[in-house]
Amino acid sequence: MNLFEPADILIPENVEMEKWSVIACDQFTSQPEYWERVESYVGEAPSSLKLILPEAKLGEDSAGMIAEIRKTMETYLKQNLFREYQNTFVYVERTLLDGTIRKGIVGAINLEEYDYSPHSLSGIRATEKTVIERIPPRKIIRENAVLELPHILLFSDDEKDIMCGYLETIKEKLPLLYDFDLMEEGGHISGRLIAGNEVEKFLEKLESYGDFIQEKYADSKKVPMMFAVADGNHSLATAKACYEDIKLKNQGRDLSNHPAKYALVEVVNIHDEAQKFEPIHRIVKNVDVNAILGALILDSCAEEGYPVKWYSGEKHGTVFLDPAKGQLPIGILQNFLDEYLSVHLGVVDYIHGGNVLKELSKETNCIGFELPAIDKDKFFKGIIEEGVFPRKTFSTGHAQEKRYYLEARKIINE
Repeated sequence: MNLFEPADILIPENVEMEKWSVIACDQFTSQPEYWERVESYVGEAPSSLKLILPEAKLGEDSAGMIAEIRKTMETYLKQNLFREYQNTFVYVERTLLDGTIRKGIVGAINLEEYDYSPHSLSGIRATEKTVIERIPPRKIIRENAVLELPHILLFSDDEKDIMCGYLETIKEKLPLLYDFDLMEEGGHISGRLIAGNEVEKFLEKLESYGDFIQEKYADSKKVPMMFAVADGNHSLATAKACYEDIKLKNQGRDLSNHPAKYALVEVVNIHDEAQKFEPIHRIVKNVDVNAILGALILDSCAEEGYPVKWYSGEKHGTVFLDPAKGQLPIGILQNFLDEYLSVHLGVVDYIHGGNVLKELSKETNCIGFELPAIDKDKFFKGIIEEGVFPRKTFSTGHAQEKRYYLEARKIINE
């Protein structure tokens, strides 16, 4: 069974692409002014903004907005606003804020091959714990929608750059679908069509990547995976939940070709130089600093462990976390904190930026832990060996660098 497949992809035509494409709905949730600027800029123009519900607007008239979203989807289809490219992939190049180019491939994943449970053995897995309570409100939006627009990114562990490396060498032969600057400092994006014979050639590269994964993890006692969710896991979990509902309501029917069985995503290579990880540090407030530090050293440290700096008031030092307790220092530390704070006073907060951490750690009864960025070479191995990472394990860059809505796909049978 294929995990990543070509899809019938919809691309808008004869629209202002700069106004069509907007950032993922789960960004800038505490900055309603961002979305107000986007609304003002888009105006009456056709836009993916009118097909999504920004999370910054949750709590308003959600029911009314969802009904309007569904109506607009149907209107856009009736107006033939999209051109459908059947049985295709899209090769994407995204120029980020620092000038680097992140390469990716848009296609459909088979939801039968995705499982977000903590110790999943599926070919496509979550990277962090899925909060089940976040799925129902998202289901309300998706379950009766006629279209999906992806902001989901999946990582491949394509150390040899088998897939995107190949596409980069032939990109000038691929028809250009779009090429424009994204709004609100989103950088630049271009997309090229992979169709016809090029689909078959790419599928051969995809198969080669699968062979490479099996070879890379041949010594592991655990089942390897091909893809890990980089961003948008709760949206993907919602797609899975909606499909499971359809299966329950249609027992005995052949759903092998049902469009809801699939979800449109973009696959990016974790080893791409443009794919940067930023650490998310931990600070523990209202805690007995000496007690928690002593317990950490006793429970989770070793002489030749992972070095992690700590700061408290004017004091600072380094602890060495025991590699026998996990593949990544963040996992070792978070597991300790979860256990310690289940029986002791203290509150954890998650901090971006080392300087911010040091400043906040000066408060009374606080200790901050400055974590290193995730080692890309250990990312897939960590999930394969230990299951999903603790919450707030990593950040994949600035908010403006998240995926913008652009392509679409029908998800309801006509």
